[in-house]
Amino acid sequence: MLNRELSHLSEMSRSGNQVSEYISSTFMDKQNEVEIPSPTLKDKPMIHISGVRKLSHSSSLSSASMPRFGVNTDHEDELAKELEDLNKWSFNIFRVAEFSNNRPLSCIMYAIFQERELLKTFRIPVDTFVTYVMTLEDHYHGNVAYHNSLHAADVAQSTHVLLSTPALDAVFTDLEILAVLFAAAIHDVDHPGVSNQFLINTNSELALMYNDESVLENHHLAVGFKLLHQENCDIFQNLTKRQRQSLRKLVIDMVLATDMSKHMTLLADLKTMVETKKVTSSGVLLLDHYTERIQVLKNMVHCADLSNPTKLLPLYRQWTERIMEEFFRQGDKERERGMEISAMCDKHTASVEKSQVGFIDYIVHPLWETWADLVHPDAQEILDTLEENREWYLNTMPQSPSPPPDRHLQHDRFQFELTLEELEHNNHNNIYRRTSGGSSRGIRNSLKALCDDSNGDRTQGEQEETGEEDQNQAEAEEDDEENHNGEQNGIQEEEEEENTGEKQGEEAEEELEEVLEEQEEGGGGEINGEQDEEIKEEDERDEEIEEEVNKDEAEVEKAEEEENQGEEEGENEDAEVEEETEENLTEGEEGKDEEGNTEEDKEEETEMDSKDEEAEQEVAEENAEEVAEPQEGEEDELQEEQES
Repeated sequence: MLNRELSHLSEMSRSGNQVSEYISSTFMDKQNEVEIPSPTLKDKPMIHISGVRKLSHSSSLSSASMPRFGVNTDHEDELAKELEDLNKWSFNIFRVAEFSNNRPLSCIMYAIFQERELLKTFRIPVDTFVTYVMTLEDHYHGNVAYHNSLHAADVAQSTHVLLSTPALDAVFTDLEILAVLFAAAIHDVDHPGVSNQFLINTNSELALMYNDESVLENHHLAVGFKLLHQENCDIFQNLTKRQRQSLRKLVIDMVLATDMSKHMTLLADLKTMVETKKVTSSGVLLLDHYTERIQVLKNMVHCADLSNPTKLLPLYRQWTERIMEEFFRQGDKERERGMEISAMCDKHTASVEKSQVGFIDYIVHPLWETWADLVHPDAQEILDTLEENREWYLNTMPQSPSPPPDRHLQHDRFQFELTLEELEHNNHNNIYRRTSGGSSRGIRNSLKALCDDSNGDRTQGEQEETGEEDQNQAEAEEDDEENHNGEQNGIQEEEEEENTGEKQGEEAEEELEEVLEEQEEGGGGEINGEQDEEIKEEDERDEEIEEEVNKDEAEVEKAEEEENQGEEEGENEDAEVEEETEENLTEGEEGKDEEGNTEEDKEEETEMDSKDEEAEQEVAEENAEEVAEPQEGEEDELQEEQES
């Protein structure tokens, strides 16, 4: 289903093709064939985890001198006011970054762990915790536009809110809550600002180390756990061995699930869970097995990672600007290297508004709609905000430029398989065209031309396909007319088809009038002179067809009248011959009684019989000429009369 929708989107315009190609390459697990460049020799061993730096924050921190919110800032009052909304979906992480001395991740993690009393539950020393989160935040790149510590803080806070939904009340253990918050915090650490595919195409060390499989996600996990080994950074030091093993497995599963190429599989599993979900009398989900709980936790982090379009519009627009800036920087790097520029990474052709509408329609909305079904009705407000934001971007979408003359060549770059559903849809359309009358077809073609004219993204390839379909349709109608046998039943069927076509033509006229009225009211595309001429030509053709139909009907009626008259004349002549034959027989019998059986009488009777036979043959020939196929019953009667 998604392939068909993306294929339709790619056919609409150049920018639509880029959006569909971006969604396909990013959110669908597809193996792309790429040309791997020759490897370069490096002295660095493969076992080294790149990006890990030795930093020291512990010397300046102690439990006694710990800042109120875990970070040093001159705006504690403003920061305290912002943190009052920590449990709300409308939380403004940008303001927190501003008031926390650009330490949003450290501030948010400290506030959440204090709120949930996780430091106390797992006996995590405060100074150790702050040292780790500050070291973690330093390993996010400040020069990366989107995948930085601000994004990590936003995902952690969004996960915190989703954990508090009533449908998940007391569902997860403290260890699972600790794991999911830790996973959200580290899920993009040391992100270079380029995609997995870019790293694979450039033969990067990370791609070689992780065999092209979830390259960045594996790297984020390695860095996140490696930082626990630095001085005074082991926040899990007081966990038992079994707890550490369980937590590590949970975190690995959740971070690997943030690989966007796994999106479709993750969404399919979530839909299956929704269909089979069990809830208590109070509406809380029943998740008895580990596989069920980890499935919900993976989707929770994934939803938080794709939560930007569900936030308030001013926040969403800031995130959009950041992600597009990061995409364009990658596109510039690809252009400098002479590589093919990735979808949505070409700043000269990408459409920001169209990319967000497509992103919501095909990725974000299906995911959040399924999550809302799982925790119904807790996420309805989030879903409403998402739809409002989608409407805003749709209304601000600029008119797409006309496709270039070689549009069909560019279309070959992005092609989806034709599904069985599409084949059935096309067959249905062909059957409809075969059964429609000429009047209906002309008006519907005019209506289609009008609608297509108001759509600025229509391609030349579609117009050529439409022309071929009309030609095939005309040939099919000619075959139908040649197969017409002229019989009365066939005539009736043809009249029924014509009546059906006239009804459909009237319906099409009403649809055309409605479209014209809507366009006049909405100020939409006006019909130009060429379209008026086309409509007039179609109307004239419809009138000619109706006249031909009326002529055919008149000829049919005339033929029926002549046939009826011929049958009546034949019946009258048959009756006269029978009367003459009876009279002759009667006279012969009387003469025989009176005069006896003489030879002369026998000769006269023979002559009369021969005359009767000749008369009957003449009548039979006349009937044969008038009636194409004489009835078998009439032949039997004639035989009996001749014998008598």
